Amino acid sequence: MNKGIGNLGPRRIIAAVRHSEDLKLACASDLPVVFLLVGDLFTVQDYVKQVIDSGKKVFLHVDFIAGLGSDPIIIKYLAEKVRPTGIISTKTHLIKHAKKNGLAAVQRLFLIDSAALENGIANVQQSGPDAVEIMPGLIPRVITEVSERLSVPVIAGGLIHHHEEIETALQAGAAAVSMGSRALWVKEAKRPRADEAVVR
Repeated sequence: MNKGIGNLGPRRIIAAVRHSEDLKLACASDLPVVFLLVGDLFTVQDYVKQVIDSGKKVFLHVDFIAGLGSDPIIIKYLAEKVRPTGIISTKTHLIKHAKKNGLAAVQRLFLIDSAALENGIANVQQSGPDAVEIMPGLIPRVITEVSERLSVPVIAGGLIHHHEEIETALQAGAAAVSMGSRALWVKEAKRPRADEAVVR
């Protein structure tokens, strides 16, 4: 049964770990969800275990994990052997296979122009992910449009470096914001928020 992303916490910040040295900080943070964009076939199981042992949900960006490739059998391997909460991918067929194998799925879209927006929305409607991550996450009008056109939560990511940019994305309709800046994780974790988001 699909688990979804679950509770994103009151700050709605997701730690996107791009460097192995940042993994411990992400695990020690108060952020409940980690996007893992680093590792390879030999290290990924240990990285996933570290995140899960810290009480967090972990999503593997399978397009970035060295040695995994794009064959759908890799999703079955991840579900049975590595056991992350879910995956992130730009590839529609991998999103579909994740769902079939009981993993939550986040589909990443690069919205570089109007054609990419239309193609991305069509792909999401076909694959049925639990959430969509749009890149870059600095375009409020596009966040609003995607949020209105899709029935799944939208996560804004990419090129976000300041608190004001996080607030703008959330106000535009993003369910959460993912970021790779560990300094920003720590800074944002100290800011109190009254609201809390759950992505199912």
